[in-house]
Amino acid sequence: MKIAVPTKGNVVDDHFGHCDEYTVFTVVEKQITETEKLPSPKGCGCKSNIASILQNKGVSVMLAGNMGNGALNKLNNFGIDVIRGCQGDVSKLAESFIAGTLNDSGVACQAHGHAEEGHQCQH
Repeated sequence: MKIAVPTKGNVVDDHFGHCDEYTVFTVVEKQITETEKLPSPKGCGCKSNIASILQNKGVSVMLAGNMGNGALNKLNNFGIDVIRGCQGDVSKLAESFIAGTLNDSGVACQAHGHAEEGHQCQH
């Protein structure tokens, strides 16, 4: 399994479509075996080719902060499940997902540049 996280520094970028890069974790038998950094394509996430790039890399899960419905639908159409409302250190977040302690916030970003306040991955 491969997990992608929109990243700025070593933390989850609050806005999927404008992150610096994606951290991709390869998981084998509930252990992270490899970590790769992918540069973010230019432009909004829902209008970029990031969904196809991630699919070609074998990503099946996206752990994200804020994300609009357009990006959510596009990732889902490429076979990538999305958990929204995530924050914090990307490695710890991936480990929480592997442990089964994350739930989707169910909150979609409604407008570009306007992050939803006060939500985070549910542990």
